[in-house]
Amino acid sequence: MGKLEGKVALITGASKGIGEGIAKVYARQGANLILCARSNSTQEFCDQLEKEYGIKSIFVKTDVTKMDDCKNAVNKGIATFGKIDILVSNAGVCRLKNFLETDEEDYDFHLDVNVKGAWNICRAILPSMVKNENGKIVIMSSVTGYMVADEGEVGYATSKAALIGLTKSLAREFAKDGINVNAICPGYVDTPMANSIARQSDANNPESVKQAIADATPLKRLASPEEIGDLAAFLGSDESSYITGTAMVIDGGSTLPETVSVGV
Repeated sequence: MGKLEGKVALITGASKGIGEGIAKVYARQGANLILCARSNSTQEFCDQLEKEYGIKSIFVKTDVTKMDDCKNAVNKGIATFGKIDILVSNAGVCRLKNFLETDEEDYDFHLDVNVKGAWNICRAILPSMVKNENGKIVIMSSVTGYMVADEGEVGYATSKAALIGLTKSLAREFAKDGINVNAICPGYVDTPMANSIARQSDANNPESVKQAIADATPLKRLASPEEIGDLAAFLGSDESSYITGTAMVIDGGSTLPETVSVGV
């Protein structure tokens, strides 16, 4: 039996990348799913997961920047399954620009999806979790919000740092209601977003950018979306019952301090 057997999870940004990897791991671990994304193709993904893992799932077309969409996703999930045990707030965007090249639209682009989107879906789901006196919330931040940021990531890093503040505030406020809130801070993950970042860095040779990132990582590779999903499954399971308010780094060692080898 999987560690999420009998649980119901709502996942935003579930159509590709990390969200897709999380959905696969959650399905493998026995969770029934509410998959939220803007792409209609997510329905095909639901059908695939049901066939492969024998779980139940629904797709709700959702723009997390709109509170009404978030409330609709939660309401449909509860109407279908009777409850929602786990929220994985994963929807996110990234656009590379140096600070003096950014404008108000760039600022709004990151803050609306990454921060307001997480705020909206948490605000929509928490009343039902409080009523049930139980719940797990997993918010997708980034190592750029936790401790490092590369040049050009100012909008993305700012938004991801805000999510750590949101995580800690919600963890403190809702601990009394039996709700655990934690953040995941991935390094580079082999996803369509990573491919987009690589193309923004070097349109002529994006694979060389990804290889350079891998080479600079102690484990010498990017993470897979399913590896992020494994951590998200742990944080959504009963195994993490005494963990709340944390920002867990999963980055292959990329944020380890530089060391100098000294001969002896």
